[in-house]
Amino acid sequence: MSHEQNPDYFKGRGAQVNTHNKFLKNKYVLEHIEGLDEPLLENSSTQIFEEHPKKIVSTSNSPDLHFMHSINPYQGCEHGCIYCYARNTHEYYGFSAGLDFERKIIIKRNAPELLEAHFNKKNYQPVMILLSGNTDCYQPMERRLKITRGLLEVFLRYKNPVGIITKNNVILRDIDLLTDLAKLNLVHVNVSITSLDEQLRQKLEPRTITASGRLAVIQKLSEQGIPVRVMAAPIIPGLNSNELPNIIKASADRGALAAGFTIVRLNGSIGEIFSDWVHKAFPDRAEKVLNMIADCHGGQLNDSRFGTRMSGEGRIAESIHQLFRMACVRFLSGRQMPEYDMSHFTPRAGRQTEMF
Repeated sequence: MSHEQNPDYFKGRGAQVNTHNKFLKNKYVLEHIEGLDEPLLENSSTQIFEEHPKKIVSTSNSPDLHFMHSINPYQGCEHGCIYCYARNTHEYYGFSAGLDFERKIIIKRNAPELLEAHFNKKNYQPVMILLSGNTDCYQPMERRLKITRGLLEVFLRYKNPVGIITKNNVILRDIDLLTDLAKLNLVHVNVSITSLDEQLRQKLEPRTITASGRLAVIQKLSEQGIPVRVMAAPIIPGLNSNELPNIIKASADRGALAAGFTIVRLNGSIGEIFSDWVHKAFPDRAEKVLNMIADCHGGQLNDSRFGTRMSGEGRIAESIHQLFRMACVRFLSGRQMPEYDMSHFTPRAGRQTEMF
């Protein structure tokens, strides 16, 4: 039975289940269906929860992401990408990594004010800060909430370097700010493209824009002198691994200066969520896909080993790495992202307006 015929398949959502949160003692279950007049229904609409953090910049000391500084104005993501490693972080908020992750979104309205306070710390030295280290800062609700735009205004006012990862064309709304940042070598944009196959994209990432829409983003940003890297991530053996050269070529044709990729890993609750999904979406090749993923991670679906967890190892992983290297040589030779310029940083840039 295909997922279109499966009555248990949630159309428009990535995850098909709400996995149990390991931090919670209790959970809702349906034990005696014969005692109910109607099915046990969950709220399927997107809900917003507000968080009021004391700080907004996180620093990672992971050997793979050494001293990476990042801001996540949103926790949870409406895009619903089935493979998203950030799903596990939703459990810290008391939610499930499954359906909850894509329909219970935590927002941080005060992020721009907190970023300004961060820049005004006495001993602050400028470093590149990444928007979307965890979830997409340009997910659909950013169109009306404009938290990310507020952050970019602060980055530009203080002239601090910023990196962005997104798969949404909402970023084009802020092309004015990005152009001004790019003139000072203060911004890199990473556009994520997982598949050029629209049928596969709809199953993997049900609430994102099309691959052609993302290629248009690369082209429009590049035309304005904004440096763009394509992120072919994650590569899922048996689903999109054969597309790697085509993704890089199509992006290069539209002005991308560089490319990157990661191999999917299914840590924590994501293993259960992805396995459930792939059996419903691709029942004919589900086991093959899962076996190929495990082959890249020492026989396991999950992989927490620094150095190999994102790049994989083994025969299948090496063939993907070789495919990537060949595509970069062929389509991106002679191109590179410009260096960030830290010299423009203007400490206490907002102080002049405070006098009036």
